[in-house]
Amino acid sequence: MYPNDRFARVGVLFLLSISSLVACKKNTGAIGGGGGGGTNNPPPDTSTVILPPVDPPVAATMGFFLNDWQGKTYTAPGSISGTPPTGAATDALTIDLSKVLTKVPRYMYGNNSNLWMGQIVTQTSLMGYIKDLSPNIIRAPAGSVSDIYFWNGVSTAPADAPANIYNSSGAVAPAGYWYGGNTGDWTLALPNYYTLLAQTNSTGIITVNYGYARYGTGADPVAAAAHLAADWVRYDNGRTKYWEIGNETYGNWEAGYQIDPALNKDGQPAIITGDLYGRHVKVFADSMRAAAASTGATIYIGASLVDAPPYQGAYSTLVTWNQGVLSQAGSIVDYFIVHDYFTDYNTNSTAAAILGTGASVPANAMTYLKQQIGQYGSGMKPIALSEWNIQAVGSKQNVSYIAGLHAAKALGAIIKNNFGEASRWDLANAWDNGNDQGLFNFGDEPGAPQWNPRPAFYYLYYFQKSFGDRMVWDSLSNAASSDLSTYSSSFSSGQAGTLIVNSGGSNHIVSVKFRNFAAGSQYYWYVLTGGTDNGDFSGKVYVNGTGPSGATGGPLNYGALKAYVAPMTGTTLTIGVPPRSAVYLVAEKK
Repeated sequence: MYPNDRFARVGVLFLLSISSLVACKKNTGAIGGGGGGGTNNPPPDTSTVILPPVDPPVAATMGFFLNDWQGKTYTAPGSISGTPPTGAATDALTIDLSKVLTKVPRYMYGNNSNLWMGQIVTQTSLMGYIKDLSPNIIRAPAGSVSDIYFWNGVSTAPADAPANIYNSSGAVAPAGYWYGGNTGDWTLALPNYYTLLAQTNSTGIITVNYGYARYGTGADPVAAAAHLAADWVRYDNGRTKYWEIGNETYGNWEAGYQIDPALNKDGQPAIITGDLYGRHVKVFADSMRAAAASTGATIYIGASLVDAPPYQGAYSTLVTWNQGVLSQAGSIVDYFIVHDYFTDYNTNSTAAAILGTGASVPANAMTYLKQQIGQYGSGMKPIALSEWNIQAVGSKQNVSYIAGLHAAKALGAIIKNNFGEASRWDLANAWDNGNDQGLFNFGDEPGAPQWNPRPAFYYLYYFQKSFGDRMVWDSLSNAASSDLSTYSSSFSSGQAGTLIVNSGGSNHIVSVKFRNFAAGSQYYWYVLTGGTDNGDFSGKVYVNGTGPSGATGGPLNYGALKAYVAPMTGTTLTIGVPPRSAVYLVAEKK
């Protein structure tokens, strides 16, 4: 997308044989005099044997995105003594490590590059931040710009690419093509995208130019565009497995949505439909697969769907999009692509409204997609959420800690609802008076150093640092309110953890009870909270009380910040969760 366009049986992998299963005594005692929460404690666990985790079948919506799954080893951080709360528990969280909900695809933590970031591979600090973030997958070339992008051009478009095309307002305007061979300092050349991947230990997901199949004026524009995509696959030579055909091709803001039929030579209509896109996808897929075969590469090809019911009064293309795509190409493609920007478009959303979408949108989207795919009979495929963020405007929401809190909550829900891949939008964008969706300051934020990490960076960094390779079952009971969202996990190296997000304005004390876990003697945690600037939308984040040295962002020594640590007795602990905070907790194994 353009800078202002709209647009997750669990458990520790105990490498134990049945003969070495550990006996576990029930322990309902509180930690550090914290009380156990009284009647708020979870029901007693009468089990005397730790059940091993059992991985469920791979969800069809994850599929091959789990092919290169890897177990994670937790490395205990440096730590300082923490103080568990002493009051009665307000909430009780039970976590069962034997009940695995899903293995976690390594591609959950992705992000988007774009062409207006500049030749960023020479920016040492930014490259360090991205490597620390460890997104694992970075999408290219640039959202909506993908449909006006000629990967093999330097400064001149093909002769059959018209100088003027329809823009998002429905007016004919200069096309403004972008080129992979452009080495200007204001754009990102294609070779430097590949360098970005190498420097950050990431893989790619590439969107080919579908728009050219629509606005091209040659005798067979679909074949020309498919050939361009296939040439890219050959040039890529097996470096990239995941390919998308077009970006948000259903959108009336997208190049190729509307064309001039008088310039078109293969009888295409003025306005795109899902049926037409689906028929074109077949041509692209054939050409791209033949190209991959010629290099000995394995690739996966995705097509765009919409993940929510059309709004009342929506234009006809949007209303019938999924039906057309699924009917024509559902059985042809390898996966489906959706984008979601969670909050209401171009709205000055409140913090409560933003945070309320974190868990609900992924759940609703997956329910809708399953219904649509089932209704139109194409068969379930992996689903990639290759762009996601919030789109609130007017109060600097996107650059605030609320965006970070939302990111943590949303990412947990994305994993829990069995998406196969997720890439947040985007690495760097444009300040736009605080409406910037970029994770890093491009250099235009007043008073902040270039590439300064935004608060959301920290929530994503600690998520991956503290979340294991399996999501496990948990249950929050006797809750005093609906403020809390929890996502629990286990590491193959034996530790167990949970993320607790408090979207509300009240302090919570949570008693945590692990089941089927050989618990060690202590647990670690980080607490992320916001500042007091800018009302509800502080541009600062504090990690265990340490904040930024400047006016916005967070502590740049995040990699050296010490976790809180406290002793653990048996399998129960108590943790405090401040208002509008995220707590990332990991318990040691025995």
